[in-house]
Amino acid sequence: MIALAGKGGTGKTSIAGLTVRYLVEKRRGPVLAVDADSNACLNEALGVKVHASVGQLRESSLETIRSGSERPGGMSMDELFESLIEAKGFDLLVMGRPEGPGCYCAANNIIRKYTDILSERYPYVVIDNEAGMEHLSRMTTHKVDLLLIVSDPTVRGIQTAGRIRDLVDELKLDIARSVLIINRITGDEGDTLRELAVGMGLHCAGLVPQDERIFEYDLQGRPLIELPDDSPALRSVFTLIEGLDIP
Repeated sequence: MIALAGKGGTGKTSIAGLTVRYLVEKRRGPVLAVDADSNACLNEALGVKVHASVGQLRESSLETIRSGSERPGGMSMDELFESLIEAKGFDLLVMGRPEGPGCYCAANNIIRKYTDILSERYPYVVIDNEAGMEHLSRMTTHKVDLLLIVSDPTVRGIQTAGRIRDLVDELKLDIARSVLIINRITGDEGDTLRELAVGMGLHCAGLVPQDERIFEYDLQGRPLIELPDDSPALRSVFTLIEGLDIP
């Protein structure tokens, strides 16, 4: 299981989408992509439409229970499979958000519970978490083989990555290893930021350059999973994921 974390605006979802593409192209077996962000947008990077989310299905279940036509019991596996979006080489599970007021704790708990169950059916699972560190403190991300901490090319981004690593250790989360990816590099700042990260005890897996094609695709509403093979960002992500020796 691969999970992604980082502060907002780092391009985490783009890295998640390209990681899914790598696993689909280079590995055998389907991939389960999980958008664990209430502001779901991984589907846009992957080029699929969301017909249902965990949050929406939970609201429907609650309405059924309130009407008295069903006993309380939470979502069933059948309901969960209704929310799975099938695509070529991967399936997508979207947390989404509840239609009514309230927190996202219940939807997070459902994602956590059923991701563990579904992970037994897929060789690879990629979880795009919400920005920041709240999902870690709620234990949304756990039992992870590889945590990709994504930073933008700023000192603040590296510092946030360090705090995420520290929180993982503090909470004693079941994460086998974590690495840093510094995204949107435009010049020589990558070497300085890598040195800063190493000084903080972070393992920097690689640098991903700023890619104007990503900006263009975003403006055109095109999925990033369709980036051409010569895309600098795509090539960099493929190279660094390959270097991580994922089984």
